[in-house]
Amino acid sequence: MILTVTPNPSLDRTYELPGLTRGTVLRATADRVDPGGKGVNVSRAVAAAGHRTVAVAPMGGPEGALLTRLLGDLGIEAAGVPIGGNTRINVTLVEPDGTLTKVNAAGPELSPAEAEDVLEAVRVRSAAADWIACCGSLPRGLPPRWYAALVERSHRAGARIALDTSGAALTAALAEEPDVIKPNAQELAEAVGRPLVTVGDALKAAEELRERGARSVLASLGADGQLLVEASGAYFATAPVAAVRSNVGAGDASLAGFLAAGGRGPEALASAVAHGAAAVQLAGSLMPTPADLDLPSVVTTSDVPVDRALSEPAP
Repeated sequence: MILTVTPNPSLDRTYELPGLTRGTVLRATADRVDPGGKGVNVSRAVAAAGHRTVAVAPMGGPEGALLTRLLGDLGIEAAGVPIGGNTRINVTLVEPDGTLTKVNAAGPELSPAEAEDVLEAVRVRSAAADWIACCGSLPRGLPPRWYAALVERSHRAGARIALDTSGAALTAALAEEPDVIKPNAQELAEAVGRPLVTVGDALKAAEELRERGARSVLASLGADGQLLVEASGAYFATAPVAAVRSNVGAGDASLAGFLAAGGRGPEALASAVAHGAAAVQLAGSLMPTPADLDLPSVVTTSDVPVDRALSEPAP
């Protein structure tokens, strides 16, 4: 069972448009609403793969009630923590060429008592978890060390922790030795304070984060592939993508694939890449099912192409 923690969940509304022109009335060709937030998306991907998952998240107002119902419809146990504010709504506009315009709301502010209630909900449900995936930005009211506290408490309880966040929240948690961190290229560059131009730059950055406490690093390099750096070595994997329809939630699908495949080694990396490649070819933030995956197309190697330039260098 994979337990997910999403401190700032959302309802994700996606509109597909024939084009995006400012200052005009736009008519969507399709629209959908999905449960959102990075940890929630991990739970959705785990459930789509046929595994049990529990989603812990603060939920409030009619938006929180709808989020709980949508998760239930997907077979996900929603361990909602009641809060006084309303769950946020995010909007994604998708153009025919795959260009995305996202508007993410700030979300509610959590009180110290509500923040502690979320930690307690994780403690109560963590005993049955093979992994705890802690994902996304922190809402207003939670200090940068909130994730560090969660990792420390979970390790004391004997749980394995995967952390997907960025900025001060990520750097503060490194000292507590999360079992896996999952930065993208930009987050990796931010964490080490220098630009990443090549795959070799990303490898050195991942190794530095391991030296600072992370036990392993699963780094998404966008269209260039994914990099796994752990105690057993470094691995690199890529997969072909026919056409990108939406990259919303693709990184979360990758993390779900990685954890569902054991959370270590080249086989788990291949599963992560297959899940991510499948997700970007689906509408909105739909999560891939086993029928969507193309594991044979994933190329995994321990010979990391350090001289390969990143197609989108990270500042």
